Amino acid sequence: MKINKLKQKLLDGQTVYGPFCKLQDPSVVEIAALAGFDFVILDMEHGPLSVESVQSIARAAQAKGIEVVVRVTENRASDILRVLDVGVHSIQVPQVSTKEDAQEVVKSCYFHPQGERGMCRYVRAADYTNTEKQTYFSSAESNTLTIVHIEGLAGIENLAEIISINGIDVIFLGPYDLSQSCGVPGEVHHPLVVSKMQKAVALAKANNKIIGTFCESPSDAHKWRDLGVQYISYSVDVGIILNAYKEITKQLKN
Repeated sequence: MKINKLKQKLLDGQTVYGPFCKLQDPSVVEIAALAGFDFVILDMEHGPLSVESVQSIARAAQAKGIEVVVRVTENRASDILRVLDVGVHSIQVPQVSTKEDAQEVVKSCYFHPQGERGMCRYVRAADYTNTEKQTYFSSAESNTLTIVHIEGLAGIENLAEIISINGIDVIFLGPYDLSQSCGVPGEVHHPLVVSKMQKAVALAKANNKIIGTFCESPSDAHKWRDLGVQYISYSVDVGIILNAYKEITKQLKN
């Protein structure tokens, strides 16, 4: 069975970096690996990705040694199951606001006794039955990385209960949706948003929970890293390409 290197790095206390990806070409993820990123987040919530494209991209990523995280469309067992079955080991679930939401994530991501994930060996995740069935079914707990996306004030207010759920590995703070929930949409550096995030980071760290967030500049990434954030999503593939193109055309046309 493939070892989830991203999960191991986080458990070892390392800080990891990776972009969100909306483009469906596997070469984009191969390039991210060559550039030195630790992971990529394939965005099924805000992008056009299908399960088929996720499977193809996962193959390319694994060949290059970079971990794939998939942000599924919603907290729904069938959506999570299909992504896990095609061989993805790291799942990021949006709009988790309550303890019950977190419990549903665990149920969907793990086999019995921890969860209720549907069982099938005839999938890529089990090497199409080439992996011995007990090895496959028992490896889920150690190999699966569960990331819950806290996006609003309700999630922040219920964070202590969410953190208490066994089987949740990473608490991810979404600054953009949180800014909207705080009444200052898009103002991710607003003192109210930053304060809520800082308190959430402190609570997570006090409970030995790994925490993550999204950043759009190296300075912001360094700031959150220095506060103890380990799982840092840096920008989005389309934005990174656009900014690089704009900088080149600016120099060319100057």
